[in-house]
Amino acid sequence: MTSGAHTHHSIDYVELAVADLAAAKRFYQQAFDWSFTDYGPHYAGFVDGPSDCGRREIGGLSEEPGVARGTTSPRVILFSTDLAASLARVQAAGGQIVGDIFAFPGGRRFHFTDPSGNELGVWSER
Repeated sequence: MTSGAHTHHSIDYVELAVADLAAAKRFYQQAFDWSFTDYGPHYAGFVDGPSDCGRREIGGLSEEPGVARGTTSPRVILFSTDLAASLARVQAAGGQIVGDIFAFPGGRRFHFTDPSGNELGVWSER
């Protein structure tokens, strides 16, 4: 998740679970000119549009074993300037933490479910 203009508690990034990372990258590159940055063997961030258009990374493809066609939903990722405070607010509002704060290339984040069971994430550069 490269730097750029991020707004506290705004939608900032979208992740798509894919069964085959290489096939997904080929599809999105050919269909929409997306460009990719690999962050290991099972994850690639994407810029929607040609890489020379000056846009920041807005999403990622996450290769997840056993993903079956039609069984996943995009994971929306929000940005936070204070990750611990955001986690506390999610809990106080009744959200369920399903992935405690963890580090990844580019920052730290956690995952939670809302009262309807939708899983979202919140990330911070620190």
